[in-house]
Amino acid sequence: MKHVGLTGGIASGKSAVAAQLTKLGAVVIDADVIARQVVEPGTEALERIRDTFGPGIFADDGTLDRAALGALVFADQGERAKLNAIVHPLVRAEVDRQREAAIANGVQVVVEDIPLLVESDQLDRFETIMVVQAPHDERIRRMIEDRGWDRADAVARMAAQATDEQRAAVADILILNDGSIEDLNAKVTEIYESQLA
Repeated sequence: MKHVGLTGGIASGKSAVAAQLTKLGAVVIDADVIARQVVEPGTEALERIRDTFGPGIFADDGTLDRAALGALVFADQGERAKLNAIVHPLVRAEVDRQREAAIANGVQVVVEDIPLLVESDQLDRFETIMVVQAPHDERIRRMIEDRGWDRADAVARMAAQATDEQRAAVADILILNDGSIEDLNAKVTEIYESQLA
C-alpha cells in the first residue's frame, strides 16, 4: 500500500488533483471534509468552539459562521492555534479510521488530502509527499473570481499558510498547475501510473 500526503496552497488546484486521483483508483481522505463534519451542530467540538470564541462566530440558526471564524483565525496566529487544538485531534482520529478501513479493503493507494500538511508537522507519516502549486497571481484570481473573496482576504489566507518554497522543499512529487484542467489531469495520470500504482 502506498501512503501519500497531498497538499498545496489555497486555490492551487489540489482538489482537482484529488478528484483525478480518485478517478484513477486511489482512496482520497479529505481532511477539510472531515474538519467540517467534526464541527457540525450537536458535536462536542462545536460547543468547545463556542466556549472558546464566543457567540459572534455563529449564524442565527446555531451553525458555525465559517466566514466569521475564518476572518478571526486567519488574522491571529494565537486564535488559529486555539482552533487547531480543538479540531485537529478529532480530524486525525477520523482520518486514521478511514485509512485503516481502506487498507483492510485492500486499497493500493491511499491519499490524505491535507491543506496544512507542512504546517501541521505530519510529514513523517507519509511514504510520498505530493505538492500542487500554481502561480501566485492565478491563485489570487481564483479566490476573487471563483470564490467571491476580496483581495485582502485572499492575500491573508495565503499569508497564513506555508510558502511555495516551504512546500516545494518537502515534495517528493511537485505538480505545477499552470495550464488547463486537461493538462493537469494528464500530469496526474502520468504520475499515478509511473510512481504510485
